[in-house]
This record gives sequence, C-alpha cells and structure tokens, in this order.
Amino acid sequence: MSEAGWRQAVIDYIRAEAAPADKFGHQPRLYALTCEIGRGMEYDDEVVFAAAWMHDLGVFLGHRPADPEELACWDHVPYTIARTRALLPGWGFPAQKLDAVAEVIRTHQPHNEPASTEAVLVRDADILEQIGAMGALRILVKVGRDTRYPSYSDVLPVLFRAVEQLPGKLRLVQSKRLAAGRVASLRALLAAIEKEAGKLLY
Repeated sequence: MSEAGWRQAVIDYIRAEAAPADKFGHQPRLYALTCEIGRGMEYDDEVVFAAAWMHDLGVFLGHRPADPEELACWDHVPYTIARTRALLPGWGFPAQKLDAVAEVIRTHQPHNEPASTEAVLVRDADILEQIGAMGALRILVKVGRDTRYPSYSDVLPVLFRAVEQLPGKLRLVQSKRLAAGRVASLRALLAAIEKEAGKLLY
C-alpha cells in the first residue's frame, strides 16, 4: 500500500473506533498543530502522523475497561503502543519506524520527557490541545458521562491546573507563541464562569 494508502487507512480506522464520536476531532487537530509548530524543522512526518493519529486509541470506548474501578487505574499507553505495533504494518506503514512511533506515544503526555524531535512535536501539540477554548470544550463535554466528572465543579480544577501548569511544560518556541492566545482565552472563560456562577456552580 502506498504512503497515501496507509495514512488513509489510519484515518478510517480512528474515525470508526473513536467513541464517543467527538473524540475523533482531536486527532486531525493534533496532527495539524504538529505541522504548524514543526514548520522549518527536520523531522520524520510519517512517524509524527502515525503517532498523532494513534496515540489515544486506548481511551476510546471499546478499547478501555468498562468497569469503573479498572478504568480508574487504566494506563492506556501500553495498550495503545501494542495495538499500534499490531495494526500499522498491515496498512503498509514502514516496519522499521514502529519503534519511533512507540516512543512518541510513550512520551506524549505532559508529565513525560520526550527525547526525539517527533516526540517533542506531538507532546507540545497535545499540551496545546488541553488549553484554550478547545481544551475547555474537550473537558466540559465529559461532564456527566465520565465518572470522574459528575458535575461542572469537578472539571474546573482540571482547567485551572491546565492554564497554570501546562504552558510551562512546552518545549518549542512556536508552541509557546501559540499558547499565549490559548491561555488568554481559557483565563477569560474561567473568569467569566467565576463571575457568573460564583459558588453556585454545580
């Protein structure tokens, strides 16, 4: 299968597996962000594309535990890496690049320390997706359907932590530039919520 073929196969698979359905939008936005912040840099776009599209497979319904107690301690990363290694070669992805994809997925979260350029790109992009208007939308949509967030008051601490802690974890200059507007948007939203709801947010 051609490069265009395996890329489309990845997109089609994630589109079919993403559940709830709104989780699908994160992948194309994430890859677009890697292209934006990586402009002018040398990196392997095949590795970045595969990792960006596959990195959250283990958080989709049907791929994560259904039992709340199991879900509470679920680490989706090992599962995602194993499934990625199993699936990508069948779509025509270069087998010699599987280790590089696995490393990007392994270190894509804010608390990780990525070593490769590809891993830094994906991690920075994933952090940007957690702040700003999109970061708020992604967490607010979980209220009532995620056992961790039964009410709005349960997600506000997540947003406050995001705006206070995540920008400082960005590595790349372009990522930090993009973060400035997103941080301002999220701070404005949080201030508006506090002003309108005060202590009456449930």
